Amino acid sequence: QLQLLESGGVLLQARGSLRLSCASSGRTFSSSAVGWFRPAPVKYREFVAAISPLGGSTYYADSVKGRFTISRDNAKNTWYLQMNSLKPEDTAVYYCAARHSNVPSTITQAYDYWGQGTQVTVSS
Repeated sequence: QLQLLESGGVLLQARGSLRLSCASSGRTFSSSAVGWFRPAPVKYREFVAAISPLGGSTYYADSVKGRFTISRDNAKNTWYLQMNSLKPEDTAVYYCAARHSNVPSTITQAYDYWGQGTQVTVSS
């Protein structure tokens, strides 16, 4: 059975760092673009970061650029979101996602598979 399982969410203080992981089982996504999203006030989910299959291309939301880094380890069927200089406004449930296409997308509807989410809470 296909599953995307996020882990790493915690409660931490502002300016701290955290790494989220998304492990896939039941299917390999080594040829797929994958990403991270979080809920937004006026959107279902907003784009956070995405990465191409071999990691050569990465994309970030302006709000996290310079602070977050997406990476992947295809041998482990896992991708990551390194989060540095965290702010209270980064508090959210973070969802990992994968798509059939090898082209990264910032659009929520472009992704075909989703994890259940992991909670990140940043206190001021």
